[in-house]
Amino acid sequence: MKKFLEIIKNKWLIRGTTTVALIAIIIAIYILLNWGVEKINLEDLDCTEKKLYSLSDETRTKIKNLDKDITIELLNMNDYNYVIEYAKKYEKASNKVKVEEVGDLSIRADLMSKYNIKDSDSLIVVKTDEKEKTIGISDLYTYDYSSGKQIDTTEEAITNAIVEITIQQKPKIYILSGKNYYPTEQMFSTITTQLEEDSNEVDSVDILTEGKIPEDCNCLIISTLSQDLTEIERDRIIDYIKTGGKILLLTSQNILETSMPNFNEVLAQYGVKLGYGVVFEQDSSSMLQGAPDYVITEVNASYMKDIDMTIKACFPDGGSIEFEDDDKLNELGVEHETIAKTSDKAFLRTNFNSKSYKRTEQDSEEKSFVMGALATKKISDNVKSELIVFTSEIFASNAQSAIGIQSVALYNNKDVILNSISHLTERTDTITIRKSGEEEAYTVSEKQDAIIKTIITVIPVIIIGMGFVIMEVRRRKK
Repeated sequence: MKKFLEIIKNKWLIRGTTTVALIAIIIAIYILLNWGVEKINLEDLDCTEKKLYSLSDETRTKIKNLDKDITIELLNMNDYNYVIEYAKKYEKASNKVKVEEVGDLSIRADLMSKYNIKDSDSLIVVKTDEKEKTIGISDLYTYDYSSGKQIDTTEEAITNAIVEITIQQKPKIYILSGKNYYPTEQMFSTITTQLEEDSNEVDSVDILTEGKIPEDCNCLIISTLSQDLTEIERDRIIDYIKTGGKILLLTSQNILETSMPNFNEVLAQYGVKLGYGVVFEQDSSSMLQGAPDYVITEVNASYMKDIDMTIKACFPDGGSIEFEDDDKLNELGVEHETIAKTSDKAFLRTNFNSKSYKRTEQDSEEKSFVMGALATKKISDNVKSELIVFTSEIFASNAQSAIGIQSVALYNNKDVILNSISHLTERTDTITIRKSGEEEAYTVSEKQDAIIKTIITVIPVIIIGMGFVIMEVRRRKK
């Protein structure tokens, strides 16, 4: 062994022909390793913070417990290699998913006839033995007009197709209409679109027109009211509660000085009261860019306990939630859970003519205010009704925020709303943090940037320099 090492030391790297052979061996090993890795189909490493190039946790959650075999059929996708690669990620993530490729549609007249396409068209078909859903190329991207960016939605489209063909029955979500202070169709379009893509059916209901809340309602969303409920509307909602109905209340009612006795009677079923006035923060770490009426809070909901990260929400012009005392709650059969609250330095402002960002004598004392809560009302041993309430409708809307982006896009606002609805509709498989489809920007400090550029520049120079040194040493030894 010692003699062998001496040979390598004294002769191998000195002789040019041997060096060339050594390089050839290294190249062969490299090619062999690449061939082997491709054969065993290892998943690519994704070093981006948001895992933009691998399946998100939400997708893995949704396909984790598939009980049906899924086929992702790729028709004429030769020009879309990224789609082929992305589809194969599902195959790696679940043994219930397989990918089939049909490269030449000209010899598959049956498929062209079935899907009404030409041999030059491309299509994704996600199917089980009983159901299927088709996805066109135009479904794989969207355009964000506010940022001017095209956003890839390939994962979202394929995952939602899998959910849609495997779900037994889509939950039905109704938004109360007829007395809305804000136009809900416009305000909640982002949330509504996402709910529909997550295999929910979303519709509006006017109780005075329908005469009742539909029997298939899995969740009723009530937003800020411009006027009080009628007695008929009040009674129908209370009837819905008594049958175990689930309600999501998104309300900025705290900024409207309007008498709402019927609406308050609905809230009283859960022992809930909404205070008048806007909550202001004084803790600089709990407000958005120095705006104390944009309150940032951690969201701690039992139904999101499995999400392995800190979840935050930002409430613009939010109000406060109060509960009846324990005796009254016991009488009502209600238990409550705080989801979001301010720091203990917050105060409530009822004089909206005040322009000061700081607390004045007219404002309340400093304390912590509840801005999000879950109330569970026991109807019987087997039936319960739930109310999730957030005291800012704006935080779930498309309204422009103080920093120029949609309020629903601030922090985890979108996820908080969608996960709350998932809980109320008993869709625990969709409680997760959703991945943004946008490109990640190169955002590092000046020091980090200098280090990265130094590494990129210096290491190749060192390697090249070492090559020249070795060449010179070998030349002198000849």
